[in-house]
Amino acid sequence: MLAAAGIDHDAVASGLDEDAAKAALAAENLSPRDFADALAELKAVRAATRVRGGLVLGADSVVAAPDGGLLDKPADRTDAAAQLRRLSGARHDLYSAAVIVEGGRPVWRHIGHARLHVRPLSDAFIDAYLDAEWPAISGCVGCYRVEAMGAQLFQRIEGDHWTVLGLPLLPLAAYLRDRGVLLS
Repeated sequence: MLAAAGIDHDAVASGLDEDAAKAALAAENLSPRDFADALAELKAVRAATRVRGGLVLGADSVVAAPDGGLLDKPADRTDAAAQLRRLSGARHDLYSAAVIVEGGRPVWRHIGHARLHVRPLSDAFIDAYLDAEWPAISGCVGCYRVEAMGAQLFQRIEGDHWTVLGLPLLPLAAYLRDRGVLLS
């Protein structure tokens, strides 16, 4: 997304043990919004230890399931099918957080929110969808890419398109313009 938007950047792996971080955050009983924010901050702070100077962006998305709890990236195709059945015919909330760290400390953050209304999904559709989209969606929270066949899952989406894609890009670009990183 950053490259497509003309935002020059270098991708750096944070080195964060996400499973351990998620387990620790889950023990804190955070709201889905705060969970996404905390995970994005952990990634940015950790990545900043690998970069000398400059701004470091960390981002993460969380799907709050309609029946409570958080969805994670599917473990396998069977898990993806179960997640899609869980979302079928219901509304869920997605939070995409972005945190910028400078000098090891957060200097900016934004948490985007979207409400997604999934239409009722038949087992035949779920199977066909997974035939077409697996393994591409294996790294996607909620098991969808709205920029691809995942668009067929929804009746309605309320919220910013970029947030649904996983990064609140417009507020990020505004901050980078304010900082003089991007031209105004």
